[in-house]
Amino acid sequence: MPTSKTPPRHRSVTLLSVGHGCVDIYQGAVAALVPFFVSERAYTYAAASAVVLAATLLSSVVQPLFGVFTDRWALPWLLPVSTLAAGAGVALSGLGGSYPLTLLAVAVTGIGVAAYHPEAARVAREVSHGSHTAMSWFSLGGNIGFALAPLLVSAVVATAGLRASPLLAVPALVGAVLCATALRSTRTSATAAAATRAATAAGRDDWASFTRLTGAIVCRSIVFVGLSTFLSLYVHQRTGAGSAAGTAALFVLYLGGAVGTVAGGRLAARYRRVTVVRWAYALTVLAVAGVVFVPGPPLYVFVALTSAGLYVPFSLHVTLGQDYLPRRVGTASGVTLGLAVSVGGIASPAIGALADATSLHTALMPLIAFPAVGWLLLRTLSEPGTPRAAAPPTPDGARPTPAADTGHRP
Repeated sequence: MPTSKTPPRHRSVTLLSVGHGCVDIYQGAVAALVPFFVSERAYTYAAASAVVLAATLLSSVVQPLFGVFTDRWALPWLLPVSTLAAGAGVALSGLGGSYPLTLLAVAVTGIGVAAYHPEAARVAREVSHGSHTAMSWFSLGGNIGFALAPLLVSAVVATAGLRASPLLAVPALVGAVLCATALRSTRTSATAAAATRAATAAGRDDWASFTRLTGAIVCRSIVFVGLSTFLSLYVHQRTGAGSAAGTAALFVLYLGGAVGTVAGGRLAARYRRVTVVRWAYALTVLAVAGVVFVPGPPLYVFVALTSAGLYVPFSLHVTLGQDYLPRRVGTASGVTLGLAVSVGGIASPAIGALADATSLHTALMPLIAFPAVGWLLLRTLSEPGTPRAAAPPTPDGARPTPAADTGHRP
């Protein structure tokens, strides 16, 4: 925990990172609840994947809208409020047996997550002064939340059933307190947000590059959400082991993100971000193929490699998007940070329907192609600002962003 001697900037990033983890528990929790919906309520694969869709579709559509709002106004109160909403949806999803009410509950979670990310990313950018490394630590908090989700859900629901789901609201309560504390520490205000927008007014938005980046993120998202939804069931079938084997695989997928996210920030300190991102997508093609085709315990190795390939570019997506759209940081954050973990849910019902018609093994095969498509979209991208004389990296490895170049401090 931060001490009284911790610099305010580091203390604020730490609080935001832990708060981010509390929110992203609920993105991981929805997928982790799928096996219990199948076993306790006899949902088909398609019905179970539609639950994930309910949590992600609204988030995919609404999140950029929240980004547009945060570009115009500072909305720091969204952080604690959206955290509570995300937790409330998951807490209510296990109560009662009504399928429509379950969909409604997880949709509330999706809206809470959508409201949180653009404003949180804007605040993190202000606090860190555009540092890629600091953003990787902020993203790390969310990835740890993802990693803890299956363990938390399993500990609560496997022990007491879906009706114990209200206990899953505890992280939301903790996260709301941490977010409120971080906001008091950073003193984020409408004046600070206005100063940031004025400082970046000289920047030029590169929509063509941002669109290609977004396309790659969509490909990454389809792979990640597809595996998050069905990996636990797939590993259980593939290895012949108990349900714990599936939970362990999901934990490896999420926990590897912690390593990958930090590695992405470090690699960006030595190489161009676009280069790091391209290599990560290439690795993911081979890793997903291993998950699909390699039998037995070695499958876990390829799950870990897939996790690394998916997460190394995670925080770099955010900073690249913000630098491609320096005048619309909130919009860029809403698309890159939120879309990266939500829009893939749109493809989940198709995967589930294919699995019902054939098998999970067959349904997961198309996931191998998506990171290859993402690599093709990224192949012609250039580092933001490279057509001009690029400034040297800062000591922490971040190339100055338009906000950082002006010397603005929140």
